[in-house]
Formats: sequence, structure tokens, C-alpha cells
Amino acid sequence: MTRYRLTVEFDGRPYMGWQRQPHGPTVQQAIEEAITAITGEKAIVHAAGRTDAGVHGRAMAAHAEILRPITPYRLMEAINAALRPQPIAILACESVPEDWHARFSCIGRRYIYRIINRRAPLTLDAARAWQIKVPLDVGAMRDAAQRLVGLHDFTTFRSAHCQSQSPVKTLDRLDVRRDGDVIEVEAAARSFLHHQVRSMVGCLALVGRGKWSADDLSDALEARDRARLGLNAPPDGLYFVEAVYPDGLFRSHEVSGASDHF
Repeated sequence: MTRYRLTVEFDGRPYMGWQRQPHGPTVQQAIEEAITAITGEKAIVHAAGRTDAGVHGRAMAAHAEILRPITPYRLMEAINAALRPQPIAILACESVPEDWHARFSCIGRRYIYRIINRRAPLTLDAARAWQIKVPLDVGAMRDAAQRLVGLHDFTTFRSAHCQSQSPVKTLDRLDVRRDGDVIEVEAAARSFLHHQVRSMVGCLALVGRGKWSADDLSDALEARDRARLGLNAPPDGLYFVEAVYPDGLFRSHEVSGASDHF
């Protein structure tokens, strides 16, 4: 049996998220069914993280074990062929040690949230970004974001359905940058709570609109109360962009759509 590491890109719009669900199609289900069609084996695909319905992936790390002898390149090509025309692609495939685990070996995860700040309707970015028509003060958003960096109890920014044992997380980075009409919020941490990134972005948008101050954001954080959340951003603009592993092994690299590199 060989364990294969997969780097997966997907458009989240048609799916109920990454993880298998009884009430709709998911990315995990689509890849598992593709592997079964190729090998005749019932495979389980484990991922570095979970995504909600409508959330996208640029470089999700995952792994599966397969008994049938097949080279990584042939497996990648076969899965991609079996997935067509679904908006899922295997960008890379490689064999890994049997103790390597996409989720449990991962020491860092990185997301980007894309906002399009313009009045004109979205065409190419429809359902792939959050459109905010009123002008946003990116400087104020950037400064306020630093209030959330570090070790905190993120209960306010946690979904009521979150299954994490603790709301305490260390946020390594929360950067905000602008390139024309595109505003990107980058979040990096070892792990995140359910809806944490979307909740943080929603509140930063309130700061950008002048409805909240940085102090209001700090007050919401310190309240440790979901009822104090100002706004939860929609899933459209959220992308999983990188899973980080020890010593940089099997690290997926991704360049954002803005001028800065993540």
C-alpha cells in the first residue's frame, strides 16, 4: 500500500464544503469516488483542513492510501480525468512516508479572503469574492487587524457549531493589503476555529466602512461572546491557500492575485 500526497485546487461553489455530507456533494466525496473508479478500491481522502460550503481551495493538501501499484503522475492524471467536468483539479501528487498525515502532520494553515471594493457588478469574480460597494479604509483595517494577532480566546469569532475543544488559538498573522479594487486579507495560524476567518474579515470590513473602530474590535474580542460579532463575511471570498509542514517538506506554494507574495 502506498500513501499519496495530493495538492488540490477547487471551486467551492457547487459543493457543501470539503468533508463528506449526507445532504449534498462535497470535494472529498468527488475525489474518493474518482479514486474508486480508477482503482476499484474504497479510498478515504484526508485533508489538512475543512472548508465550508462555497469556500474555495488553491492548494489544499490531502492524502490517500492505495493498494494498486501506480505512479504518482499516472494517479494524478487519472484522477483529473475521472473528475471532469467538476471544478476540482489535482495540481501535484507524490508518494509520502506512511506516517505522514495531511491533517496531523500539518503545523500551519494559511487562508486568503478576497474583497472587491467597487460599485460595478462582479463578472469574472462573481461568487469568488465579496463585493463591497462603499469605499473601505484599508489603512484602518490593517491597523485594527493587529489587535487580533497573538494568543486569544476567539469565542466571539467562533461559529456556534464549532467542534474545537478550545476557543483559544494563536493567530500568527492577519495582514490587509490592496491592489486596485482588490483587497486581500491573509490569515495564518497553526489552526483555526470554524468561521474564524470569515468572522474576523466581516468585522474588519465594519472598520473599513467606519462603522467600527479598532477599539470596538478589541472590545468584541475581549467580550468572548458570539452575540458581540459585528458581521460574518460570506464564504465566496475565502480560499485555503497553503498547508505548512515541518522543515518545509511537502509545502505548497501559492501566489496571491495581488502584487504582494504571501
